[in-house]
Amino acid sequence: MNKINRREFIKTTALTGAAAVTSSIICTGGASVFGRNLPSLAAQKQAAVGKPIAISSGNGTKALEKAMEIINQGSDALDGVVAGVNIVEDDPNDMSVGYGGLPNEEGIVELDAAVMHGPSYRAGSVAALRNVKNPSKVARLVMERTDHVLLVGEGALKFAKAHGFKEEDLLTERAREAWLKCKENLNKEDDWLPPHSIEDTDIGEIYEKYLRHYGTIHISALDTYGNLSCVTTTSGLAFKIPGRVGDSPIIGAGLYCDNEVGSAGSTGRGEANLLNLSSAMIVEWMRQGKSPEEACLLACKRVNERCREKRLQDDQGRFKHGVTFYAINKRGEYGGASIWKGDTYLIHDGIEVKRKECAYLFKK
Repeated sequence: MNKINRREFIKTTALTGAAAVTSSIICTGGASVFGRNLPSLAAQKQAAVGKPIAISSGNGTKALEKAMEIINQGSDALDGVVAGVNIVEDDPNDMSVGYGGLPNEEGIVELDAAVMHGPSYRAGSVAALRNVKNPSKVARLVMERTDHVLLVGEGALKFAKAHGFKEEDLLTERAREAWLKCKENLNKEDDWLPPHSIEDTDIGEIYEKYLRHYGTIHISALDTYGNLSCVTTTSGLAFKIPGRVGDSPIIGAGLYCDNEVGSAGSTGRGEANLLNLSSAMIVEWMRQGKSPEEACLLACKRVNERCREKRLQDDQGRFKHGVTFYAINKRGEYGGASIWKGDTYLIHDGIEVKRKECAYLFKK
């Protein structure tokens, strides 16, 4: 056998590979990524299941408008939902998310967020992130630029700084005043006192009024290509123990997306969702044929029935805290449900934002 010149072999192999890739692109009208031929944008649009749609928690009006603006331009759903929640994260008047969010018990704002991308079946999240007001952007970078899914605390901050995020003080004056008021009213026996007169005899207010404040924003969206993605971002439970992580950054609890089925997310008492993996359950119930609303109601029922701690129940044995779920499916159907009557959610049908009443288990 004739000896093969190594340099010629490598050169020939490279040319052959390049020709194969070029042929693949020409034949399919799209791009070849990791050996898979992807359809062209025109072909993807033709394969779309229906009109784009997006659902969010009740504090997401501007976020939904931004998300749908981007989706209607032909962008991926994940681009839309992250850009949407960034508006809320940047808003100092929303005290449950990002800049201006209520701090932990030491007066430090800690943020959680997660994203999940339907087409690639990937996810990323951060928890207990300090000094960066857009945790949803950092969560997306965890998905796209690491071999991990979840980064927390100091590690999450270092990762964010490595990617150019600037540290800034997230505690607004309004949030600081709320934190101080909580400390002053939390315990009648400590040395912190709220404003009072010498005539006041009962100084200090109830624990529940201050410590049980929680809020989050979730968005799930179906884009013009028929693909699903979602995001959840929060500052978590107000005045929490430092380092506490709720459901929002946990894949399967605070959000979950299956591109063949649907997408779901939650707001409310994170511990309940963590114990029940509610968002993943909602998607699985939709896979079994339940409508988004039915699936959300089943998640509420599961949370209520699995609660065994009396301190979390009312005098009738019902789960007394707020939990709300939001879901859309591949067909563009949507629904939301909560434990208690009175919650609402928002839907963007590609034209406008509409507020809807959640289905519910109980009336107060």
